Amino acid sequence: MRRENSQVVKTVRNVMPAVVSVVLTRKLEDLEKEFEKAHKRKSAQAHFNIPPEKVDAHGMVEVGGGSGFIVDKRGIILTNRHVIEESNVAYSVITNDGKTYPATLLARDPVDDVAILSIVSDKSLPVVNLGNSNEIELGQTVLAFGNALGIFKNTVSMGLVSGLSRAVSAHADPKAPAQEMRGLIQTDAAINPGNSGGPLVNIFGEVIGINAAVVAGAENISFAIPINAAVRDLLDVQKYGRIRRPLFGVRYLMINPDFKEKLQLPVDYGALITKEHPMDSAVVASSPADKAGIRENDIILAWNGKKIVPDMSIQDYLETSNVGEVVTLTLLRNDAEEKVSVTLTERT
Repeated sequence: MRRENSQVVKTVRNVMPAVVSVVLTRKLEDLEKEFEKAHKRKSAQAHFNIPPEKVDAHGMVEVGGGSGFIVDKRGIILTNRHVIEESNVAYSVITNDGKTYPATLLARDPVDDVAILSIVSDKSLPVVNLGNSNEIELGQTVLAFGNALGIFKNTVSMGLVSGLSRAVSAHADPKAPAQEMRGLIQTDAAINPGNSGGPLVNIFGEVIGINAAVVAGAENISFAIPINAAVRDLLDVQKYGRIRRPLFGVRYLMINPDFKEKLQLPVDYGALITKEHPMDSAVVASSPADKAGIRENDIILAWNGKKIVPDMSIQDYLETSNVGEVVTLTLLRNDAEEKVSVTLTERT
């Protein structure tokens, strides 16, 4: 039988060896204690029952997981932050050749859905090449890799880049509040639960994104974190031993023509500094914004001379800013414009 040797097949052959499964496990006895505590005052008929085949030889039970990919032959792995956010767990990584390695969490990005793990191997590991997500174009072919549904390992799907710079609200955990994710790559390549953390690559096998989210109830709408965000995190860990993200320190509402009319504001763009709830502070105490004298009800019109609009919010500008950077803001306060300098500090 003749073998296909298309570019897609070549890319799959090159990328798949570097794709891994990330597994989270907990001690059976810890799960039992938590169950007993949670059901102590509930129905006496509730029973803790985990099938014996789900418990490994060390008394550990799988409680979660996803996908990842090796970016350094010494064992550095990228995945999603939400894949490894479960507390009090042990991490392990299963490589494409079926070997299991204990994994260490190196860092979690406090803003983007990115995490970095490491494993120790006695041999050089296969890696993927990282591309440049700033060069992505609508309509280009992409391939998504991962551990689909946590069952189907070594899965690959193909599609197109359907949209760029998308913003969505996503739940990493059904019990957790929604988190806004911005600057995402939209694709129609099939991404299912378990694919999270796997690579989204271009036709030449360069990683352009990390599979992150799907829209429930929709067809062929999936999202990935641009790889440039993860590259920045890798460089931070290499240089500082941690991920450094800048802090500004305000809560705000993006202004548009509709909000201008409803709130009787003097402008139809910018960010109105305002609290979300009565117990919140519009400006975080001792933050860079606080130290710069920014107040509730100020409207920030521009960041380093560039307008703040719905497609480029304060969060978007922070994404490309650095710790220690001095930013010039244009404020509207009491109908008068003024310039304010803010020195961004490290988010903790």
